Amino acid sequence: MTAPRVWIIGASAGIGAALARAWAARGADLVLSARDGAALDALAAECGGARVLPLDLAQPETLAAACAELRGAAPFDVIACTAALYDPGRVADLDPERVEAMVRVNLLGTLAVARLCPPLIRDGGQLVLFGSVAGYLGLPGGQPYSATKAAVNNLAESLAVELAPRVNVRLVCPGFVATRLTAKNRFAMPAILTPDQAAEAVLRGLAGRAFEIHFPRRFTLAIKLLRLLPYALSLRLLRRLG
Repeated sequence: MTAPRVWIIGASAGIGAALARAWAARGADLVLSARDGAALDALAAECGGARVLPLDLAQPETLAAACAELRGAAPFDVIACTAALYDPGRVADLDPERVEAMVRVNLLGTLAVARLCPPLIRDGGQLVLFGSVAGYLGLPGGQPYSATKAAVNNLAESLAVELAPRVNVRLVCPGFVATRLTAKNRFAMPAILTPDQAAEAVLRGLAGRAFEIHFPRRFTLAIKLLRLLPYALSLRLLRRLG
């Protein structure tokens, strides 16, 4: 089997970096992107000399420039966008500039990936967008993040229809994963996984056919069930979490 050609946007840390290592172990030809060029260089050295292409999804012109640079090269089997920002807190205490940054990266950045990257994917290749279990419900303390991830979940659903059959759109909705983002939480996170565990769950899911890859299921299925309840009951349960 030919080694896959993969571009990870948001590769400098967390699940993105773990995915880079996992794909490298499988012989993938990798392109790694994120804002932190030094972190990407260190990761590329771990991954056998992967190509580094820094960009910032908050500045869509940098993504456009990266796509232009990659145009004409071999098409990708997979382009995965894991980049995200997260700042928890009560709505009255939120910093408007940080909220705007979350919207720019989490939502508008993902939308830019969906707009610019499909021409670089081979016929039948995968565009992998990272939503979140936080996008299933409006969770207390995570308003902007939950809202942007709900939008990404919705975006992936529409793209799965619009881009088919040439591009195979997949949605990844992780539960809690131990990263620098979740380190900001001040509560016990149920069923938390390591980034390596999350990366293996993603690769298993991508090898299958399901549109949505969500994990760990003992947690994500419970949240899916909560989402199905009438608001009168689900909001009462959410108040206890808050």
